[in-house]
Amino acid sequence: MKFSWIIIAGLIISSCGGGMSKLLKNPDPAYKLRMAEQYYVNKRYDRAQQLFEDIMPYYKTGKEFEDIYYKYAYCAYNQEDYSNAENLFKSYLEIFPSSTKAEEIDYMRAYSFYMQSPKPELDQTNTIKAMGMMQTFINTHPGSARIKEATGVMDICRGKLETKEYMGAQLYYDIGQFRAAGVAFTTLLEAYPESLRGDEYKLMIIKSYYRFAELSVEEKKVERFEQVINECHDFTDRFPDSKLKKDAQEFLNLSQSNIKNLNNEQIKTST
Repeated sequence: MKFSWIIIAGLIISSCGGGMSKLLKNPDPAYKLRMAEQYYVNKRYDRAQQLFEDIMPYYKTGKEFEDIYYKYAYCAYNQEDYSNAENLFKSYLEIFPSSTKAEEIDYMRAYSFYMQSPKPELDQTNTIKAMGMMQTFINTHPGSARIKEATGVMDICRGKLETKEYMGAQLYYDIGQFRAAGVAFTTLLEAYPESLRGDEYKLMIIKSYYRFAELSVEEKKVERFEQVINECHDFTDRFPDSKLKKDAQEFLNLSQSNIKNLNNEQIKTST
């Protein structure tokens, strides 16, 4: 009998192109609930959402309400309406704080922020929110099977933030703002000291300050090439096995040579 109903409902769903308004006008909430369930099973989330929303007032005090609200929230999520989904997941937790699905919904709320995280070059507000929400989830559910996944999401978000900061620092270098580039790459390295690209960032600090020294007025050049030398020594200390060590050494040699030439020139002009 149940199997027959599924077949009949499936046929109704497949032929219900313009009949949604008629279905919404049906006065039988139990029938609407059955149809909403079938639309949900068949991944017609737009239609399931309309029906769930329509019958919510009727079932608000009934035992079916939690399941209706649960699926209603997922209808929004599965239609990629992540902002609405986040709000619905939040409301679910407020309405059903003792639900057996509370952990799942808590995670999905945080994940909805992650799904709103844009490309690195855009505003990363939702990325930061996603990291905060995932950390809260980890703290709230320390024994959850989703901890590994939550940690993975946080790593992806952190990588996106790192990429955004890198792009900003690189832009300074590309437009010739070398002092600003040196500061930005320094800030980037300090923010992500364990980054796999740490030696690249350090080399960019060296390159930025070297170009800044080259373009400086004569009386400032020695001081600024000395800064490059200090950065080169720091590179060797921090990244002794880096493949970029040779590049850092070249800037060290160039800076020492420049200082020597500047000092010789100063001696000539003073005699």
